Formats: sequence, structure tokens, C-alpha cells
Amino acid sequence: MNAVLGSATALDAERLPRHIAIIMDGNGRWAKQRHLPRTAGHHAGVGAVRRTVEFCAKKGITALTLFAFSSENWRRPQEEVSVLMGLFLATLEKETQKLHQNNVRMRIIGDRSAFVPELQERMDAAERMTADNNGLNLSIAANYGGRWDITQAARRLAQEVADGRLSPADLTEQKLEALMSLADLPEPDLFIRTGGEQRISNFLLWQLAYTELYFTPVLWPDFDEQTLSQAIADYAGRQRRFGYTGDQVLQRSESR
Repeated sequence: MNAVLGSATALDAERLPRHIAIIMDGNGRWAKQRHLPRTAGHHAGVGAVRRTVEFCAKKGITALTLFAFSSENWRRPQEEVSVLMGLFLATLEKETQKLHQNNVRMRIIGDRSAFVPELQERMDAAERMTADNNGLNLSIAANYGGRWDITQAARRLAQEVADGRLSPADLTEQKLEALMSLADLPEPDLFIRTGGEQRISNFLLWQLAYTELYFTPVLWPDFDEQTLSQAIADYAGRQRRFGYTGDQVLQRSESR
């Protein structure tokens, strides 16, 4: 892993988010500004992914979740979707070994059934190779939607009720959450969306309930360690209350 962090802003380790979730937006606009096809922006975005993973691994972030392809992205022009699928496959083939060598555990969340068998097999292989790593938890959301995530968890609970293994009276938030994507990880502390849009676009709807939101106009291919450091510094300056008053949060912090 190369030394990309030398110029990054020094950050207090105690104030770092454990889990960062990012919508990587702006590839198409980046390409359009340069009079290039939209697909050129997607290729350029791979470099930003690599920089972000390296930064988080170096800083000791517990988890990084990247929104690569939403369930709504199938509506894009067929040529662009085909390029995205090919790029996804090529990136998995090229990067998985590097991730494994750097102790990164990778998983893909979302409905894989829509992908071609070759891509599904590559996803499975990447997860198997990195399954025992205990460094950064890298999750790639592909053909993922927050509503799908909640629905598939609810469907599994409903089946348990239908099978007589669970009573409706015993249904809880905790039981539903345990069946959702990323249930074994801390909920995201910091959500980042690049490209200037200010919405969460069906990404981790359940998991983002108490997440700090950060929006930047920087287009994804230009996202670098300095931009990420700025987002983390902004996060570190916020007071997270979780229903408590500001004074209560200070008292709880001082008592530790």
C-alpha cells in the first residue's frame, strides 16, 4: 500500500468515525466537464476508491461502505450499465489480491441475482479470499437499495413466524436489524456524498438513522485524502446526542 497519506491533516484518533459510508457521485459530470464519455468518469472513479480504501486502512477505520451500483441504476443507458459491469469485474480481478495482502476484508451487499454468473463467481471468490482478514471491513453495495434491505429482512422474519419458530409478539427492532446487511458492523458514524447532491438516495436507510451527514461538491474522481480528512474533521467537531441533551453528553463524556 503506497504512502498517500503524508499530506493528510492530522486527526485525533479518538475522534475518528468507526464506520464511514459514501455515495460516490459525480463520475458522469466529471467526464462531461472534460468532454469525455460518461464511462471515462467511471474509470477515473476507480482511483478515488483506491485512495479512500488506503486512507481508511491506514487510519485504522473499522469499516468503509461504498455505494457502487444502486437497484435504480439499471435504468441508465444499456451501454453505460455494460461498462459498469465490466469495470466492476475487472476491478475485482485486479484489486482483490492487493486488498488481501493489506488485511482488508471485502464483502458485497445487495441482490446478486441480477448479475451474470461470472460476476457473481468473482464476488464469491473475493469474499472467500479476504474472509479471515481482520483489518478494514470494506463493503461494496451493488444492486443494493435500502428499501430492499429492510424488505428482505422483514420477509425472513415473516417466514420464521409462518414456520412457527417466532411469535409476532416477539418481533423487535433488534431481530429485524440482525437480518439486515452489515448487521455485524457498527452503524455508520459518518455518511459522505460527493458531487453536490444532498440526499441519501435509498442507501442504508435503516443504518443511517443516527449518522452524521456530510455533503461535498467535489466530484468523485477528484475525491482524495484531503477531502476525506476535511469530512472527518467536520464530523469530529460535532456533538452526537442520540436523544440526550448537550449537557448530558458532556457529563457522560467527563465521567468516562
